[in-house]
Amino acid sequence: MSDSNGRDDESHRTVRNVVLVVLDTARAKSVGMQSVLAERNASPTDSAGFRSAPGERPGSSDDSVGTRPTPTLTRLAEEGTAFENAFATAPWTLPSHASLFTGTYPSEHGTHGGHTYLDDELRTVPEAFTDAGFETIGVSNNTWITEEFGFDRGFADLRKGWQYIQSDADMGAVVRGEDVREKLLATRARLFDGNPVVNAANILYSELFQPAGDDGSARAVDWIADWLGDRDGDRPFFLFCNFIEPHVEYDPPREYAERFLPAGASYEEATAIRQDPRAYDCDDYDISDHEFALLRGLYRAELAYVDHQLGRLRTALEDAGEWPDTLFVVCGDHGEHIGEHDFFGHQYNLYDTLLTVPLVCHGGPFTGGGRRDDLVQLLDLPATLLETAGIGDPALREQWSSRSLHPESDARDRDAVFAEYVAPQPSIERLEARFGEVPASVREFDRRLRAVRTSEYKYVRGDDGSERLHHVRTDPLEHTDISDAEPERVRTLRRRLEDRFDPLAEASGAGEVEMRDGTKERLADLGYL
Repeated sequence: MSDSNGRDDESHRTVRNVVLVVLDTARAKSVGMQSVLAERNASPTDSAGFRSAPGERPGSSDDSVGTRPTPTLTRLAEEGTAFENAFATAPWTLPSHASLFTGTYPSEHGTHGGHTYLDDELRTVPEAFTDAGFETIGVSNNTWITEEFGFDRGFADLRKGWQYIQSDADMGAVVRGEDVREKLLATRARLFDGNPVVNAANILYSELFQPAGDDGSARAVDWIADWLGDRDGDRPFFLFCNFIEPHVEYDPPREYAERFLPAGASYEEATAIRQDPRAYDCDDYDISDHEFALLRGLYRAELAYVDHQLGRLRTALEDAGEWPDTLFVVCGDHGEHIGEHDFFGHQYNLYDTLLTVPLVCHGGPFTGGGRRDDLVQLLDLPATLLETAGIGDPALREQWSSRSLHPESDARDRDAVFAEYVAPQPSIERLEARFGEVPASVREFDRRLRAVRTSEYKYVRGDDGSERLHHVRTDPLEHTDISDAEPERVRTLRRRLEDRFDPLAEASGAGEVEMRDGTKERLADLGYL
């Protein structure tokens, strides 16, 4: 490719437009991109190599009534290229998106629970596309991925998908009100925080007009379809979307939930289950195996709903005549625990349940690429997107650890992937502020973690001296620690971590951003605070 920031029309097959869609919290084991028959034949191990969680009936909760939750994604995988061993660099949104935008690992970009801002000196993918002449548009439905935390750089417009009218004021307190009285009190307290007319419009939308069970994706696709219809078609575009429906709280529309709940379970029973991951971590309440099975049904229903919106987005691109010239990439940013390892949510550890994500590329050289089982990381997407669009960006290339997945790329395949958990989010101090004394088992999470995973082994080490080793081919759920039995393997993989990263050290919290009140409330809703 060219060394300039512009497009290189002489490079191998390129595309005109690039669309990157993140299905927030979509874990690989639940998207169901294989055929129903293959899933049944694989039981009790599912299509991504995971066995059912304790208390989960094979073929019931995660496989529900034999219905695949993501037919749109399945079709994209069949027509394009599906990466069956794709891994996030971190188990939660902020550091994972920072890696996705910069091509660097969390300890390199420094964006984590103790430093919540994407530093200005880092080059980002949207900046590279802007400088190459692309129109750059983003729609985020996750509060972390906004201008407040530095993710707007390079975008001509980064919209907040949960708002009817774009505004810095967030009316989340009104949305969370348990009854009319609470909603009225919150409205009175928040209405004049900024433009009261805009705030009133956002309240009316969220309370009366937003589709039931939708967390912003339907509105986002509507806006994108209008934008595609109105835009000047002379410039290529880069479009980024974050759809957050699979994230806690799982509240899919009833018609979706009833397709995936276990036999005999009701929508009312499932949606009445308390969904508060941090409270569950701190033993504030318990969730039974049966309740986790219901939650897994709701989660798959959320995947089905957001997959429907993904299909609408594809249709909008087809109707605008842009689909044939577009690289369309869909991935999760991290996974989710729904009872596995006795966790709920996606914090405090680096199990594969949190790190394995769906990744599908369609368009240009990826059309008809089939299924690839090589180890890849989400931070490989910057190199992939730029190479496929024919863009050379020396500043971004100098900074990244990204390896292009382009089928004609000369980048070497990975023999291992890496992940980091740099700082607990929320911190133990925040948990204490909310719950008082926290269990000793939770205090153990106050540590940094790093993991290296090959196709055969996975090694995880903490800055508290803890370590574990798993033979993932025979122990995909990471239940059996074999570190004592294979000390040489431990030493080898520990050296891999030491060669890849600086020594484990305490994360600096100097860069934590003082969040707006509305942001804190929305993040609390998502289980982060």
